[in-house]
This record gives sequence, C-alpha cells and structure tokens, in this order.
Amino acid sequence: MMQLLAVIGLITVVVLMWKAFGPQPGERTNVGVRGPDDDPEFLWRLKRDVQKHHDEDKPE
Repeated sequence: MMQLLAVIGLITVVVLMWKAFGPQPGERTNVGVRGPDDDPEFLWRLKRDVQKHHDEDKPE
C-alpha cells in the first residue's frame, strides 16, 4: 500500500513540475526551422514554375 501511495505521489510531483517548468501554451519550440510548404518564397517559385510550365504546354 505504501508503494502505491509513493508512486501516485511521484506521478503527482512530476505532473506539477511539468506544468510549472515545461513548455508554455502557445510557445513555439522550433521557430527557426521551416518546412518548404511554410516558406512563402518557395511557394511563390513553385507557383511561378507551374504557371510557366502550363503556359509552355498551351497550344497557340
């Protein structure tokens, strides 16, 4: 019985420590890393290339 109470107490302490010192809501952890689908320049170039390719395939 004592061991069960000790485990419950340990879990409670860990959860409280995580909430106190863990990542805050709304906090971004990897601000500097961007995927290509989030990069506006990449999306602009992709759209430009697709449009260019589409214009080349269009019969006149």
